[in-house]
Amino acid sequence: MRYLITGFSGFVSNHFVEHISQVDPDYEIWGVDIREPSRQYVAQNKLLHFCKMSLLDRNKLLSLCKEIRPERVIHLASYSSVAYSWEHPVECFLNNTNIFLNLVETLRELAIACRILSVGSSEGYGQVSSGEIPLYENKCPNPINPYAVARVSQENISKVYSLGYGLPIICTRSFNHIGPDQPDAYVVSSFVRQAVEVSLGRRKVISCGKLEIVRDFIDVRDVVRAYHIILEKGNAGEVYNVCSGRGTLLEELLLMICRLTGINPAWIEEKSLIRPTENPIIVGDLSKLTKLGFVPLFILEDSLKDLLSRWQKELIKSSM
Repeated sequence: MRYLITGFSGFVSNHFVEHISQVDPDYEIWGVDIREPSRQYVAQNKLLHFCKMSLLDRNKLLSLCKEIRPERVIHLASYSSVAYSWEHPVECFLNNTNIFLNLVETLRELAIACRILSVGSSEGYGQVSSGEIPLYENKCPNPINPYAVARVSQENISKVYSLGYGLPIICTRSFNHIGPDQPDAYVVSSFVRQAVEVSLGRRKVISCGKLEIVRDFIDVRDVVRAYHIILEKGNAGEVYNVCSGRGTLLEELLLMICRLTGINPAWIEEKSLIRPTENPIIVGDLSKLTKLGFVPLFILEDSLKDLLSRWQKELIKSSM
């Protein structure tokens, strides 16, 4: 199977590549990103190919897709930070919307018969009441930050190209990922890194934003398994939640991290980490995904332990 992965140098792609290499003996992967991948095995693996390019460059994208004619496309590329989208709303919206539009239009123009996974975000649900939890896919999106608006636009483009042009595009509304190698630009990895720094005597407290927030956390290794199942079995033109179905208060999460790290809970709220608007609770229903055969394998504590192990190794090594 020939795969094209956009956002190839990112956190989720690393795990997707590993998953595919284990379950598809006939895989071949082409990756596209504006950044070079950190994984060293790309040059050593004849089944992996990387092209450094922007999806905004239609000519290069057209040339690449014409050459490889992918059978499966996983669209992971985006500016995925909500905080960044508040700081750069125009850039975030134009980039995230146009790179996907260029991709699907290129595939349509070349008449390439491939299944396409359009990765979206649970941020698109917006502010909801506790009575609306868990969130089902038939809940109308109500985005309240620039990143979420772009993701919902991507989902709408998917519907147009699926229903109007017949492209087999399947969409996700993906909830908060956590797990090994997650960058500390994301809240859980930042908490774990800071907790390890406290344990090493490098800082006294953990800096955080609002902790009265409930999120649905799912391990990235479960995420990529879900993506593969959706890509193969999902119905074109439909949306699937990718979630654990369990909500966790951020304060409880931070207490768990402190316990696993062996430090006394100590944190301070910083205004710079508080967003202009915030979704107080986001918890998904995964029944539609489970009907495709998906069952989560990782619990929250296991994910945190693996993330903790990564940061301990990295920070202890940096002090040697």
